Amino acid sequence: MSLATLPKTVKTFARLRIIAQVLSRHGFGHFVDRLQLGRFIPSAIRFRFAPKAEESDVDPLTAIGNRLVSVCEELGPTFIKLGQLASTRPDVLPPQVLTALERLQDDVAPFPPEQARRIFKDDVGMPVEQAFKSFTDEPFASGSIAQAHRAVAADGQDVVVKVKRPGIEQTVQLDIYVLRWMAERAESLFPELRSYRPRMLVDEFAQNIQTELDFVNEASATSRFQEAFADDPHIHTPKVRWDLTDSNVLTLEFMEGMHLREALDGRGKEVDRKQIARRLSECFLHQYFELGLFHADPHPGNMLIRPPGDVVLFDFGIVGQIDDDMVGRLVLGIVAMVNKEIDVIVDILADFGALSRDTDRTSLTRDLRSWLEKYYGLPLHRMEFKTLFRELIDIVRRNDAVLPREFVTMFKSLATVSGVVMQLDPELNLLELLQPKLSKLMRERFSPRRLARLAGVSGLHIASIVRDAPRLIRDLMRGIGRGQFQINIRHENLDYLASELDRSSNRLAFSVLVAATIIGSTMLLSMGSDLTVFGVPIRYMGFVGYAVSFVMAGGLLIAILRSGKMS
Repeated sequence: MSLATLPKTVKTFARLRIIAQVLSRHGFGHFVDRLQLGRFIPSAIRFRFAPKAEESDVDPLTAIGNRLVSVCEELGPTFIKLGQLASTRPDVLPPQVLTALERLQDDVAPFPPEQARRIFKDDVGMPVEQAFKSFTDEPFASGSIAQAHRAVAADGQDVVVKVKRPGIEQTVQLDIYVLRWMAERAESLFPELRSYRPRMLVDEFAQNIQTELDFVNEASATSRFQEAFADDPHIHTPKVRWDLTDSNVLTLEFMEGMHLREALDGRGKEVDRKQIARRLSECFLHQYFELGLFHADPHPGNMLIRPPGDVVLFDFGIVGQIDDDMVGRLVLGIVAMVNKEIDVIVDILADFGALSRDTDRTSLTRDLRSWLEKYYGLPLHRMEFKTLFRELIDIVRRNDAVLPREFVTMFKSLATVSGVVMQLDPELNLLELLQPKLSKLMRERFSPRRLARLAGVSGLHIASIVRDAPRLIRDLMRGIGRGQFQINIRHENLDYLASELDRSSNRLAFSVLVAATIIGSTMLLSMGSDLTVFGVPIRYMGFVGYAVSFVMAGGLLIAILRSGKMS
C-alpha cells in the first residue's frame, strides 16, 4: 500500500507529518524510514533522539512501551484510546508493553461551558435553562471524548450530563485514515510485526471508537443493564433520561454510594464485605452466562457500595457481548478443563478461529496440559485469576494463536472482578456459584427441544445446498466456457520495490546531470579568457556551473544520508 493510496487532503498529509515527526522524536525513526516517511522528517529531528539514561537499566520491551506511551500522549485523544485498547489485548502484545500502555490516562483539559451548552441545545433541541433547574458549568470529569456535568432536571431529579467534545469525530476519522494506512503498510513491510496484528488492532479500534462516539449506544447498553437488574433489589444501575439524550449528549440518573476502593481499604466499617463479594460475583456470572452482555471495564472506580451490601454499577461505555454459540463453546471449554480434556479445548479454540496457519497443535496441547497440571487440585483461595489468565494468554501468543476479542475482554473482566471479590472475601468459592449455572446451561444445550431445533435448521441448510448446487455448477461451467474464470494473484511489497527503483533511477539521473554540469563547467573554464557572452567572460559561467553542481551534489548527499543507505 503506497503513500498514494491515502486520501489526498492537506489535513491528511499534515497529520501524517506530525505523526512521523513524533515517532522519530521518540526513537522510532527506523520505523518511519521503512514506511518511507523520511521526507516528512527534518534532519535535525531525525538525528536528535538519544535513549534516556534510565532506559539503559530496563528491559528493552519495557523501554519500547514507555516510549509508545509518550508517543500516544503527544499525539492526542485518538492515540490514547488506541493505546488503551491495545492494553486490553494480552494475546497480541508482550506483557512489558501492556504494563506501560495501562498507564495511559484519558484525562484532558475541559472545553468551555458555553460550548457544552450550545452542543446540548443543538443535539437535544432545547436550551440548558429549559431542561434543567440547575446546571454546573464546571465539569467534574473531563476525557478525550467527552466531559461530565452535574445538573438537576426540570422534574427535580439529580442527573449527570455527558457532553461530547466538539470536533472529536473529525479528529478521530482523520487519525483512523492514517492509522489504517500505517497498519497495512507496516504489516506488509515488517514481517516481524505481523504476529502483533496491527491491522486487526486498528480495525477493532475503529469499530470501538465509532460506537463510543455515539452516545445512543452507551445509553442503550445502560438501559439494558437497568432492565436486566430491575428486579434485583441489591444491584443498582442508573436510569437513562431519554428525553435529554441524543448522539452527542447522554443524561443519566445520578447514583449515590460509597466508592468501592473505600471498602477495599477497610474504611467502610458498616459494609458487609462477604455479602458484597457474593452479590458482585452473582451479578457478573449472570452477565457472562445468561444476559450475554457484560460490563467490560469493572474496575473499582466504576462501582459504588450502598451499605451494608448493595452494589451500584455505572459507566457502560465499554461493554462486551457474548452470543449463544460462544457461551456454549465456553461452557464446554470449562467442563473440558475440569475433566482435563485438552484435545477438546484445542478443538474449541479452532472453532473460535484462534489458530493460525503457523500454530502447532501438538505444542499447544502440550503447553495447555502443563498449565492445567500446574493448577489442578490447588485450593480456590490460593488461585489468582489474573495470573491464570496471564499464563493462558502467554501460551496462546507463544503458539501464534489469537483469541476473539470478546473472549479476551470477558476473561479480562472476569479476572478484574475476581480480584476485587478475593480482596473482599478470600474464602468465597466461585466454583460453587458457577456450578449451578454451568449445569443449567449444559442441560439447555443438550435438551431434546434444542437439538430438534438445531437439526431442523441444519436440514434447511442442507436442502438449500442441494437445491442450489445444480444452478451454481451450471453458472460456473458457463463462466469457464466464456473465459470469465479468473485467477487473482496477490503480491506483497512490490509497491515498495517499485518505489525504491523509481527513487534510485531519479538519483542516478540526478547524478548524471551533476556530472554533466561539472564537465561542461570545466570545458568553459578551459576556453580562452577573451570569449564573452553578452559582455560576460565565458569562464565566469564555468564558475557558476561549478557552484550549481556543488549545491546539487550536496543535496543528493543529504538525501542519501537521510535514507540511511550509504552502503
